[in-house]
Amino acid sequence: MCGIVGLHLREPSLEPRLGELLTAMLGQVVERGPDSAGVAVYGDPRLSPPGRTVVSLLGTSKAEVEAALPGVQAYDADATTVVHADVSSVTAALPGATVIGSGEGFAVLKGTGNPVELADAFGLADVTGWQGVGHTRMATESAVTPEGAHPFSVGPGQCLVHNGSFANHATIRRELRAQGVEFDSENDSEVGARFVARQLEQGADLEKALRLLCERFDGFYTLLVSTGDSFAVVRDAIACKPALVAETDAWVAMASEYRALDVLPGIENARIFEPEPEEVYVWRR
Repeated sequence: MCGIVGLHLREPSLEPRLGELLTAMLGQVVERGPDSAGVAVYGDPRLSPPGRTVVSLLGTSKAEVEAALPGVQAYDADATTVVHADVSSVTAALPGATVIGSGEGFAVLKGTGNPVELADAFGLADVTGWQGVGHTRMATESAVTPEGAHPFSVGPGQCLVHNGSFANHATIRRELRAQGVEFDSENDSEVGARFVARQLEQGADLEKALRLLCERFDGFYTLLVSTGDSFAVVRDAIACKPALVAETDAWVAMASEYRALDVLPGIENARIFEPEPEEVYVWRR
């Protein structure tokens, strides 16, 4: 049992409140995942300045980054360090660090511990932008580590958060490894993220990639996948794991429980529905 929240803003006047609203949503699903938490935020000018490549790292610190890469700016956010530099330079200078997100216009922050405390350590309430996804984790099949926390971001600007479990993840992991795909954790959710990234690399759009995932993966799952211009939701064939979507002219939001949606402005006028099994819902900027 994990908690998922996501917010895609249509109304620019709400962008200064993205972090505030995402923090409130995340706080409503703590009981679903008290072990660890993470967020991906799109459009914050401090974390992801326009036109700059951003790399989110585990296993290092601001001081270590700035010593290894003179002149490069970095920020510490609990276990995560956000670096403004191209990914090849960062990995060459810091080979022991783990990249948990890279691309333009977004940043990934994650760690272990109480999600409310992590949100505070991330400075999430002060974040601005146009889209955010969050996750609170209750570990089932892999260790409680920052690497095992969600979101999993394994393609440029792409993030996946997952509630449930993939029964055949070990088989698909072996297949992807045989194709040269490398993994950072033993988490089954990372297998889903790597599969989706692989489909996108091969030319599929996000909707097709998630349809292919539904065909290939067994298990129970609700997924929220975000990219630099999209926000998508899909559930397994029997819709075992909870999910609600709320939509207004100002925003689209998804959460595991209604109480996480109830904190949003205008929720009383929203169209609220439960996603149908194996139907892919995509909203684009």
